[in-house]
Amino acid sequence: MHGRSILCAAMALVLSVAAGAAQASGPGDPPHQRYEIGDLKLESGETIKDFAISYVTHGTLNEKKSNAILMVTAISGNHHRIDFMIGPGKALDPNKYFIVATDAIGNGLSTSPSNSKTQHGTAFPRFMIRDMVQSEWLLLQHLGITHLVAVAGASMGGMQTLQWGVSHPDTMDALIAITPMARTTAWSIAVNEATRKALMADAAFADGKYEHQPEKGWRVRADILNVLATHTPDGIDAMFPNPLDVLPWIDAQEAGVLKIGFDANDWIAQSWAYDRHNIGDTPGLNFNGDYLKALRSIKAKVLLMNAPGDLYNPTDQAIEASKVISDARYVQIPSLLGHTAGSAAKAADVEVMNRAAHEFLDAVTDGGRKLQ
Repeated sequence: MHGRSILCAAMALVLSVAAGAAQASGPGDPPHQRYEIGDLKLESGETIKDFAISYVTHGTLNEKKSNAILMVTAISGNHHRIDFMIGPGKALDPNKYFIVATDAIGNGLSTSPSNSKTQHGTAFPRFMIRDMVQSEWLLLQHLGITHLVAVAGASMGGMQTLQWGVSHPDTMDALIAITPMARTTAWSIAVNEATRKALMADAAFADGKYEHQPEKGWRVRADILNVLATHTPDGIDAMFPNPLDVLPWIDAQEAGVLKIGFDANDWIAQSWAYDRHNIGDTPGLNFNGDYLKALRSIKAKVLLMNAPGDLYNPTDQAIEASKVISDARYVQIPSLLGHTAGSAAKAADVEVMNRAAHEFLDAVTDGGRKLQ
């Protein structure tokens, strides 16, 4: 793989992992919608003022409102994050299901440090992944949906998915958690801290009061996350029989991240929430920080998927959860891509995820009969 082919492959990987960041809808995409919630009180006691959650929908909600699936998104991603599983004939088929694809707090589409008029940039309050779940819960109430077939998401979306199973155990029949964690590991926190310091070390960052995105910082952030943490050594070695060919690929990864144009303060805010996630800390449920006890409280049927060698959300986190949750199935994605396997980067990985999720949902819904 040389020159232009390396650049094209790199751009495809970057865009599939980030799922478009805060991009506008393309031709034929369902339109963005916004639910203006108003002041959103956070778990910390702080408030996001004038909060609105962004979302799109696929398919039609049936008369019984029994066919809804909630899609939750990854860090720096948006409602396009698992588009590779949404569509006719795919696992999340809009001819069968009504899919509500949401944007997480801080992703640049829902209210975020980058777009808040009253709490802009560093003035934006700290939020948690459970606050994301709360905003999604309020959206469902607004839509008149009281029960879900499933909640589905990848990476931070997988983390939100497990939190949904703990916070609202009677709300859904199933959970589809791709590359999840129930509690963020020290390694994952270390990765995120390195990305934040990369952004902050760029003089253009200007203590978060930048006029332009800190390009040098974003390039280093891409090297840390998009090159190292979301791939595997074996996977990169397999991509580049000539080892020095990795260098233009790294440059292309950086260019891809810059093209996406995510906001630095948004990244810092979402990664801060990522670091502090532990389903065992869910208020009012007396888990006392014990994430395994929290996993045991999940009533829904659960499908967990990831690939060997995931360095960002370590592989053993999903395997452990599958052994603790009372009704859980673990599917390994046979890929060298690590964390990136939970994206549209490789057709074979997409096929594995779609097939597993389709079979899982078919069993959950008794071949669709429970949707009638």
